[in-house]
Amino acid sequence: MANKPKTMPRQLSVYLYIPNIIGYIRILLNCYAFAQCFSSKRLFAVLYFLSFVCDALDGWCARKFNQASTFGAVLDMVTDRISTACLLVILSQVYRPSLVFLSLLALDIASHWLQMYSTFLAGKTSHKDVKDSSSWLFKLYYGNRMFMGYCCVACEVLYIALFLIGRNHTENLMDVILTTLKQGSPLSFLVALSLFGCSIKQVINIIQMKTAADACVVFDTEKKQKP
Repeated sequence: MANKPKTMPRQLSVYLYIPNIIGYIRILLNCYAFAQCFSSKRLFAVLYFLSFVCDALDGWCARKFNQASTFGAVLDMVTDRISTACLLVILSQVYRPSLVFLSLLALDIASHWLQMYSTFLAGKTSHKDVKDSSSWLFKLYYGNRMFMGYCCVACEVLYIALFLIGRNHTENLMDVILTTLKQGSPLSFLVALSLFGCSIKQVINIIQMKTAADACVVFDTEKKQKP
């Protein structure tokens, strides 16, 4: 008797989860935003930030409608990393030294990639499960949504603000930041608040990368000790 072809209703349904559909919309928003980034800075800023807001919305929908999925988590992280990476590359062409933004890009990708990989090695279901970490700051970041939200929003707002402030492709980063902070305007306060949160986020990225690397080393050590 011939085998009946297998159907994949569950697989298709995951692709059509509400949070995943929001993820597809985020990708489209980012694509159009970066296509317009040099012709219309304000439009880019609005679309990019709207995509970032959708990042919080898809997480809420996943919890609200019980539609959390591994595919959705990966889609969310990949979209975040690629959109941030593209913006950092653009900023590296606007400001000097460009190495600052390229270093932030490398740190962001390395820390999150290692964290995801170490999560699967440990058999955990979420990269946010850091209860066994010895760092209080790392546990606070993934354990407190308000704190995590502040750090993430601060990074994106700072990058967007720097992009809007930059007027040519030879700007000195420190000069622009110091000049903006000395103005005593609402923009100065926004940049200062964002700069503080972004700095904390980079410290957490370093902790995350080191913690994940240690987990990989422990896995290798235990694997070699097995008969």
